[in-house]
Amino acid sequence: MTRTGMRCALAIAVAWSLAGCSGGDAPDLAQFGANPKLPDQERGMLPNMTIAEPAPWGDKRPTVPPGYAISAIATGLGIPRQTLVLPNGDILVAEGRGGSAPKLKPKDVVASRIKAKGTTAVAGGNRLTLLRDADGDGTYEFKTVFADKLNAPYGLALVGQALYVANQDALVRFDYRDGQTRAAAAPTVVTALPAAINHHWTKSLAADADGRYLYVGIGSNSNITERGMTAEVDRAQVWQIDPATGMHKPYATGLRNPTALAIQPGTGRLWAVVNERDELGPNLVPDYLTSVREGGFYGWPYSYWGKNVDPRVMPQDPQKVAAAIVPDYSLGSHVAALGLAFSSPAMGAKFADGVFVGEHGSWNRSPPVGYKVVFVPFRDGRPAGDPVDFVAGFRGDDGKTRGRPVGVSVDPRGALIVADDLSNTIWRVTRAANATR
Repeated sequence: MTRTGMRCALAIAVAWSLAGCSGGDAPDLAQFGANPKLPDQERGMLPNMTIAEPAPWGDKRPTVPPGYAISAIATGLGIPRQTLVLPNGDILVAEGRGGSAPKLKPKDVVASRIKAKGTTAVAGGNRLTLLRDADGDGTYEFKTVFADKLNAPYGLALVGQALYVANQDALVRFDYRDGQTRAAAAPTVVTALPAAINHHWTKSLAADADGRYLYVGIGSNSNITERGMTAEVDRAQVWQIDPATGMHKPYATGLRNPTALAIQPGTGRLWAVVNERDELGPNLVPDYLTSVREGGFYGWPYSYWGKNVDPRVMPQDPQKVAAAIVPDYSLGSHVAALGLAFSSPAMGAKFADGVFVGEHGSWNRSPPVGYKVVFVPFRDGRPAGDPVDFVAGFRGDDGKTRGRPVGVSVDPRGALIVADDLSNTIWRVTRAANATR
């Protein structure tokens, strides 16, 4: 960086620090559900940055509802992101850190350094780790590397004897047999995925009920097209992929960063959680949970929450705005939803019908939001009611952050598996009666 650039970066760092200290708390708005309150846009040079202050768990643990218990079943991982419960009860963990986007402005350099203080210093594993509880007592006494030398793996799906992994640059396939503890060979590439720049690098993954198609979520290459529209080709989309041929097409577009995908049991409908745009204020724009319609357009970059125009995008496109679909359910602004899993009756009556959502937590809002796993109840196949905190306490009353949830998976035997990429831990939540089973 030039001397002038360094002076600019220093000035911005000081201003950003002042913005973080003097901006005041955001008003508490009703932003959950189908009709969130959307305030006026607030545009300034700097957002209010409130960064996680990491601290060890020590003798503390995340909190869960009465009648449930939580335990750490694996620690010392290399940035766990998403998990997959295999048919025999083994758990696969995707570990890694991706992204290679160059910084556009001095403020981006400063922001990235500040945000990095709220993440783990551990190197990404670029691997899949397998966990096994051989005697079913809730203790996963066996931990081994299933596959390594991957490229920031994230999404996972098993279809028959094919294990699919969404690396940041390609969808790949391993042969898998029940009980296998190590991949027998290097993976086969199914299809390349957009990887240039990779501002949003995570590639989420889901397989439909019969395995005919795979769906991959691909995030945008910017917050709001700062790199130009050419950089956004094939981005902010969900692809539908034929795993037999690698052929693919855009299934839905205009989803800024679809960080987790899941197929709804019974209906076969595809759902996603999406991280929306920043720098329009502490209560804009809500991250959301939505069903994903084939051919649907969800607004990014031209508009948000349906037809609310973002004036920063040039040129505007009124026709695209007119076609924008309103998402199903607001999770609140800046919660950073990164995990999604449909529940089952094995999780108990109160949490039997709905989805669990892992919220990584905000960086540009005061007070901070997210930093927990919530349960969104469903009725008649749709979200119905406010979210319920299911795993909380990742950010304590003392302002310290001990964990940040990412992926969530439901074990059919009655457990929620949560990946925590700050403390590099896998947590397991069970009904208390099952805690020692």
